[in-house]
Amino acid sequence: MTSASLAQARELLAEFPVVDGHNDLPWALREQVRYDLDARDIATDQSAHLHTDLARLREGGVGAQFWSVYVRSDLPGAVTATLEQIDCVRQLIDRHPSGLRAALTAADMEAARAEGRIASLMGAEGGHSIDNSLATLRGLYALGVRYMTLTHNDNIAWADSATDHPAVGGLSSFGREVVREMNREGMLVDLSHVAATTMRDALDTTAAPVIFSHSSSRAVCDHPRNIPDDVLERLPANGGVAMVTFVPKFVLQAAVDWTAAADENMRANGFHHLDTTPEGMKVHSVFEESNPRPVATVSTVADHLDHMREVAGIDHLGIGGDYDGTAFTPDGLNDVSGYPNLIAELLDRGWSKADLAKLTWQNAVRVLGAAEDVARDLQARRGPSNATLQQLDC
Repeated sequence: MTSASLAQARELLAEFPVVDGHNDLPWALREQVRYDLDARDIATDQSAHLHTDLARLREGGVGAQFWSVYVRSDLPGAVTATLEQIDCVRQLIDRHPSGLRAALTAADMEAARAEGRIASLMGAEGGHSIDNSLATLRGLYALGVRYMTLTHNDNIAWADSATDHPAVGGLSSFGREVVREMNREGMLVDLSHVAATTMRDALDTTAAPVIFSHSSSRAVCDHPRNIPDDVLERLPANGGVAMVTFVPKFVLQAAVDWTAAADENMRANGFHHLDTTPEGMKVHSVFEESNPRPVATVSTVADHLDHMREVAGIDHLGIGGDYDGTAFTPDGLNDVSGYPNLIAELLDRGWSKADLAKLTWQNAVRVLGAAEDVARDLQARRGPSNATLQQLDC
């Protein structure tokens, strides 16, 4: 990228900042310091510990962040842990009112942008967080959660994950009811992490646009966490947005194979393969010394966006970096300050400023507003669903 394109990127982001679909800072704070926000004060430089702090968010041109309130799918008491994650986000917003603003709607996002604050939204990562309860789903929405990823890495009773063995065959009857109730609430259906069969079933069921909060193109990198072209092709009719992720093992084919070996090494040493604690990272480092890690770059991510734009169209793309939820990041996208490098790369590839404004800000704001419109219509026509897994799936 040239210095001129980087300057243009920063200028564009000043007007149309990044809406990032997925940041795992709350989980990192749980794992590292058990929510001691004095020990990891994001108003100070946290580059030794985290991908995220307020100064680097500003440097990166971030104007809205979906904070993931993720909990591991094998964690007992997932609902309680999700509530703790939500509380963490609320504490962050309360501690940093000059930098962060709570956002529940598309209008809130625009208001935050006008004030120069970072709109802070929440996304629950995995249907295990509702414990098969539509009432719990509504409770999460009432607490501010504005998307739910239907699964994480493991299947749940009513939906198949991309990284587990097929069990349901996509969405079960109860799974479809979850999607319908999310539509009625105004909660975005997030199809990152789910099996392609689940993606297709959700698109067949939903009345509102969907999102992929942090997924890239399967045609460019053949990993099950990515989106097949036939699904990308359905986004224009649905109105949804696919938010490209930066995780090297999802965007660089050579990294896919390396990651499989690294994950097995983590398990052999008694760690969860997603562990990013200092102890876990030491195990990663030892492995990497003898097995050099393939390195993704800004160009790697841009290749995905070029392809996704060709298949889905510019109106259906966004960005979801997955910072603080991954051990490794691409060169040039090392932390949340790196977004201007990606925008500069796309400018060098001929992307127009109008198209980049859609990628960074406009598409994500539009899709949340569209979900709100659908919810108003559905609420005028029917009440909440009290269906159960047992009733619908026998």
